[in-house]
Amino acid sequence: MSRTVDWRVSVGLLGTVYRYLAVPLAVPVVVAVLYRESPLPFLVTVVAALVVGVGLERLGTDRELGHREAFLLVALVWLAVPLLGTLPYLVAGEGTVATPANALFESMSGFTTTGATVLGEISVDTHGHAMLMWRQLTQWLGGMGILVLMVAILPELSVGGTALIREEAPGFSVEQLTPRIRETARILWLIYLGFTVLAALTYYGLHALGYAPNMGVYNAVAHALTTMPTGGFSPMARSIEAFSPAVQWAVTGFMLVAGTNFALFWYAATGEPGELLGNTEFRSYLLAVGAVGVGVAALLLTGAGLATVPETVPTIPGSLERSLRHGLFQAAAIVTTTGYASMDFNTWSEPAQAVLLFAMFLGGSAGSAAGSVKIVRWYVVARSVRRELFTTIHPDAVRPIRLGDATVDESTLRGLVTFVLLFLLLFVLSTVVVFLEGLTNPDLELTALEAASAAIATLGNVGPGFGVVGPMDSYLPFSAAAKLYMVVAMWLGRLEVISVLVILTPSFWQS
Repeated sequence: MSRTVDWRVSVGLLGTVYRYLAVPLAVPVVVAVLYRESPLPFLVTVVAALVVGVGLERLGTDRELGHREAFLLVALVWLAVPLLGTLPYLVAGEGTVATPANALFESMSGFTTTGATVLGEISVDTHGHAMLMWRQLTQWLGGMGILVLMVAILPELSVGGTALIREEAPGFSVEQLTPRIRETARILWLIYLGFTVLAALTYYGLHALGYAPNMGVYNAVAHALTTMPTGGFSPMARSIEAFSPAVQWAVTGFMLVAGTNFALFWYAATGEPGELLGNTEFRSYLLAVGAVGVGVAALLLTGAGLATVPETVPTIPGSLERSLRHGLFQAAAIVTTTGYASMDFNTWSEPAQAVLLFAMFLGGSAGSAAGSVKIVRWYVVARSVRRELFTTIHPDAVRPIRLGDATVDESTLRGLVTFVLLFLLLFVLSTVVVFLEGLTNPDLELTALEAASAAIATLGNVGPGFGVVGPMDSYLPFSAAAKLYMVVAMWLGRLEVISVLVILTPSFWQS
């Protein structure tokens, strides 16, 4: 029997999420104490999270979380949590994030792991160690999914946990690793936490061995927190370019890990390495990163990939190591939507930038922290096109689409194609909006390529684009209205469009 959506259930559980968000805010408080900075912005946010959380919980009911309530809760959480995340920026009142539009942009970019920024100056001298650590932490919290974490620790969310994880987690399917969804959520977060710790130890280990002079404890932890969620925020103004080649190679490896389906690591750890090595999506993902990386490296090696030679980077043409390092690094950063930069690719030629623009649409694996369309979707779309061509010639043939040993059913295929079409339509719309902003805003001069890069960088949660939104620049020159539009684009992209659009349909609210 159908019923109307019970919004009070969703709002009450949103209050529970808010209340528990007070816990990770202890991290920047500790950092503030260690560096003798004011913890006030974070203490105010803790109080706000507790007060608002308890208030929303009282509005809730004991009714069971249904399918539609799960949709609503996911959409609300990913709007309300970034709103809470603006408070430290606003209370501190320092730098360009002291205004509401800019603070919301930075917070939404953080939690959605987009990595686009409006900080006019990224420096601990301007914003403090604690504030920049909070900025890093927002990406880590959003990477594996806020509600996936909550399902893992809160018994009240385990009843509707399957629906929550399905609608929130990146990718068109999330495999249940154990009979209980709560245990699956815990496994995913433990893998995520384990790789984060390993990344931090590796980065600091390079420092201890003398290979990374400026990769101290703070930078090692800060970058580990944004590598694994494929976020790309850095407390360094020049991103990963500020570090040694050894660090850049290490970050490349961890970005590849972050863009892989985390469930495959579980199988490998439990004695089934063939599930990882033989996985069709995993092989396609590595092939995509390799093809983009080698293609860019070839352009850099011959000199065709550089429009100008950047002063901050040694000469690249003719150096195989430098060409491969920067080519593979940027390929991994863009395909996995991490958004780090080992050099300013605004200095690259149009052919090299065109390759990166193409890579922004790929995305990593389903079940990873990566954004954009995802490799598995493109793989299935390609197989679908191939089948359509075959059945046009042989209309009586029955040819199912296979993903490894599994058959993709027609309803899944329809949903997948619908998502890709909606994503591409929103990209076109966003490109037009950004380009019109460039025509009307005297502070902006955007080419069509730069407008397209800004559109896919926000909708696909990639982060940097070209031109004024390049990896060493920021989205600061855009108007408040344009930034708010991009906030919506980042929200849509993180929840993969359909989970948001469905709650805007009249049938969602009707019985």
